[in-house]
Amino acid sequence: MVFDCHSDLFTDVTVKMLKGEKNIIKNHHLKNLQKGGLIGGIYVIWIDPPYDKCPEDRAKQIVTALTEEIKNNTDIINQVKDFSDFEKGFKENKLNVLVGMEGLSHIGEDIDQLHYYHDVVGARHAMLTWNEQNALATGVGGDPSRGLTEAGKRAIKKLEELKMIVDVSHANEKSFWDIMDVATTPIMASHSNAKHFSSHRRTLTDDQIKAIAETGGIIGMNGYKEFVDDKNPEEADVKRLVDHIDYIANLVGVEHIGCGFDYSGFIDADCLAAFSSDTSNPNVIGLKEFEDTPNLITELQNRGYTKDEIDAIAYKNAFRVIKQVIGVPSLQY
Repeated sequence: MVFDCHSDLFTDVTVKMLKGEKNIIKNHHLKNLQKGGLIGGIYVIWIDPPYDKCPEDRAKQIVTALTEEIKNNTDIINQVKDFSDFEKGFKENKLNVLVGMEGLSHIGEDIDQLHYYHDVVGARHAMLTWNEQNALATGVGGDPSRGLTEAGKRAIKKLEELKMIVDVSHANEKSFWDIMDVATTPIMASHSNAKHFSSHRRTLTDDQIKAIAETGGIIGMNGYKEFVDDKNPEEADVKRLVDHIDYIANLVGVEHIGCGFDYSGFIDADCLAAFSSDTSNPNVIGLKEFEDTPNLITELQNRGYTKDEIDAIAYKNAFRVIKQVIGVPSLQY
């Protein structure tokens, strides 16, 4: 049983729906998700290139697509708005979908729009930025000396008021530390690894990892090969990703590690070209597709992790953060 803290699956849903398809998750992904033991995850609204030039329009398309997908597939999809919603999803063997936002470029400085995404769309998670520099914060592709704006600080407070998870993946270091100065709830880095093994701009320093742990938060391990090993990315595999887990566990404890695979084999090649050197499938050997997820569990077992530790990494740590931030559960695990 695995909870994936980061998935761009709604990007594929949007692309296919705009071409006239329906029931995309059921027809294209559900079997592979089930083979991988994935019980659900954080499925994001991501303004994918080249649509980042008109983020408001793309956000509307994605919201329309995900809303229709969820509404028309209640037999397989359970949207999580409160932690207790997991109970229903487990009982009915459904995919538990927590809607998130990978960046907020589409709202500009209009912080009140977060009420719409929370109340109407049902989003319970957000990053302030993807790689870009926007009205709220600065991503890893922006000015390294620029962090949160005043509007960005208000956005963090609004997210906490709405009981939405604050995610620091994609924030540059200045924005990261600015968020840490403002935020009061457990922080998630949904799909980021340790800079100790990869100097990629998207990985986290030891100090950042410790700061997330101090909030009670978690870091979701990312399967992108450059984030796993930037020196030998073509040779990076699931074992190398577990090296990151070993390192972070030794640094701050197993309780601050989760899964954020960022599977991208279904993403359009032109879109992948905007941020990856591999436009076919940029993930590591052994974790290319949803159904490969058990390979991570096997490697953790091979390293001597106990069942309780593996369960914590696979889903319980993520559940703890979700429970604390978005609501009190009825589910016991």
